[in-house]
Amino acid sequence: MVTERESQFFIGGEWQEFAGVARLPVVDPSSELVVGHIAAGSAHHVDLAVAAARKAFPGFSQSSVSERLGLLGRMHSLLKDRAEIFAEALVMEMGAAISFARASQVPFAAEHIRVQMEVLEKYRFVTIDGHTATAKEAIGVCALITPWNWPLYQITAKVAPAIAAGCSIVLKPSELSPYSALLFAQLMHDAGTPPGVFNLVNGTGESVGAALASHPEVDMISITGSTRAGVLVAQAAAPTVKRVVQELGGKSPNILLDDANFSEAVSKGVLAGMRNVGQSCSAPTRMLVPAHRLVEVEELASETARAITVGAPLDPATGMGPIANRAQFERVQAMIQAGIDDGAKLLCGGLGRPAGLDRGFFTQPTIFSKVTSDMRIAREEIFGPVLSIMPYMDEDDAIGIANDTVYGLGAHVQSSDPERARRAAARIRAGQIHVNYPAWNGAAAFGGYKHSGNGREYGVHGLEEYLETKSILGY
Repeated sequence: MVTERESQFFIGGEWQEFAGVARLPVVDPSSELVVGHIAAGSAHHVDLAVAAARKAFPGFSQSSVSERLGLLGRMHSLLKDRAEIFAEALVMEMGAAISFARASQVPFAAEHIRVQMEVLEKYRFVTIDGHTATAKEAIGVCALITPWNWPLYQITAKVAPAIAAGCSIVLKPSELSPYSALLFAQLMHDAGTPPGVFNLVNGTGESVGAALASHPEVDMISITGSTRAGVLVAQAAAPTVKRVVQELGGKSPNILLDDANFSEAVSKGVLAGMRNVGQSCSAPTRMLVPAHRLVEVEELASETARAITVGAPLDPATGMGPIANRAQFERVQAMIQAGIDDGAKLLCGGLGRPAGLDRGFFTQPTIFSKVTSDMRIAREEIFGPVLSIMPYMDEDDAIGIANDTVYGLGAHVQSSDPERARRAAARIRAGQIHVNYPAWNGAAAFGGYKHSGNGREYGVHGLEEYLETKSILGY
């Protein structure tokens, strides 16, 4: 089905093909081979999709909560039914290990839809205080720009609350991992989405993304991507004064307080930092540890990283597949070299592919120790399986190191004393703090301080980004 839709856009409730459209290659990162092409949209295609969304908005924004719940329910059911098809697409387009795609990428995407159903059932769109009513209303046409690292997950994290709110949508997925988006567009069609409520235009950020950001008929734009891309979107959006929600880069710290269970905290911290091949904006890639326990941490961390099985993503035994694309592979290699050049202590991994893998964007799980805050690997987002172990002198020093970054997306704290962990969490400038590796929660607000973005996603906080507030006095 995906190959049938490669040259098409989903606009106004139907697949449309356009003559003379440029094609963009889709590369399998495990083989480095081109496995297909997708149509590269332009401002013209954006105009058509936005017009379809604008036409659909008045009716859909007035739809009942039960109607929107019904649509979300059908979306959720279809995604669960097609889970294996989506998992296989994720393997092909971005190299996710099939076991990880099945266990995390697809189920968490489905959970975003289920959570929005739960939120929508309870949400009060009108509240009354005396003679003043406060109404929450759909903001309008929403442009959604999603990344290549969690392709399906990030689509549902935006589409589900937009649908729950009663908004119409134009989606621009990453051109580097577009197949799960094509499958999702078909899912939206099959779920009975009213024509024009959901539209998809593939293409680059420079063409489709820029056209959406500056479009006068787009009321809101939500982007997940690099801080650089978020800045460009915000600049393009400014003249039309649209709402901009940005979930951007991160350099999340993981503070191991001296009373933590180190045998558990270190190994879990390494795996958390390297989850999804380290390609998560909130990955805890700076492990902050007491200086007097550095040698112990180095041994535990190295042992964990060396046990990670890197290999063919379709092999169920594989724990880590390749980096998702060539540009990112080269970025990760350059940052490993920067760590070496800056004098960090290389514990394991390093440059080049793992032994036995001579093609594909495979990278060795890499750990540096004795990393200081002035080194590039401590300051810049690497977006690969590279962990920096940073020693600290005392708790105040740990908090200072944790906050010594332009980012503020996520953070972790490990301690055997819950109250101590809470106090440390309160001092960290980040949008989501994890204490002692809790389970993922699709209802917990997600978003960043500082250069990590504006606005929040997930749960009720995600829904409210797609709503305007209207006061009615004399009600």
